[in-house]
Amino acid sequence: MMRKIFLGAFVFGLSLALWQCSPVGPEPTAEPSEKQQKQAAIERGEYLVGIAGCNDCHTPKIMTEMGPAPDMKMMLAGHPANEQLPAITDSSMIAPGQWALFNSSLTAAVGPWGISFAANITPDDTGIGNWTYEQFEKALREGKSKGLDGTRPLLPPMPWFNYVKMSDEDMRAIFAYLQSITPIKNAVPGPIPPAGS
Repeated sequence: MMRKIFLGAFVFGLSLALWQCSPVGPEPTAEPSEKQQKQAAIERGEYLVGIAGCNDCHTPKIMTEMGPAPDMKMMLAGHPANEQLPAITDSSMIAPGQWALFNSSLTAAVGPWGISFAANITPDDTGIGNWTYEQFEKALREGKSKGLDGTRPLLPPMPWFNYVKMSDEDMRAIFAYLQSITPIKNAVPGPIPPAGS
């Protein structure tokens, strides 16, 4: 009887020792679902749009007691289609090497290139709602209007050349975010060439 108890205790002790010596590591984690990956990309894109300053030009400004602030009802909708620009009374100010001027909402700029308007980059059809990712990438990497070959170059002040070497992952994240925001109908006017051209 004593021998059986001793043998049982030995087997139990040996099993316990082997169990304690077995490698214990974190449980393998499941790969994030497609939905989780998409949400993570959207969140990354929101962060990148913030630090890249996209609202600086693509969201109209309203005057507050703290100075100009983004009008978030028009977030990333570009130059308001119904906003009239004042006449340029002194064209020498926008001659090459002189000044570049902005309107009060900071969505239109005038300079030697003429007048350019910040684009609507919301997912409405008047914005980038019907763009493919490839068009978006071509616009930012090659400075092509609407991301199409054979179109005019993007005009100042759009700093597309700053995004040329952006990682594919970050560019896709920005596009995912822009496709996820509220679409705003706003048909931004086309650029106006310099007077006399």
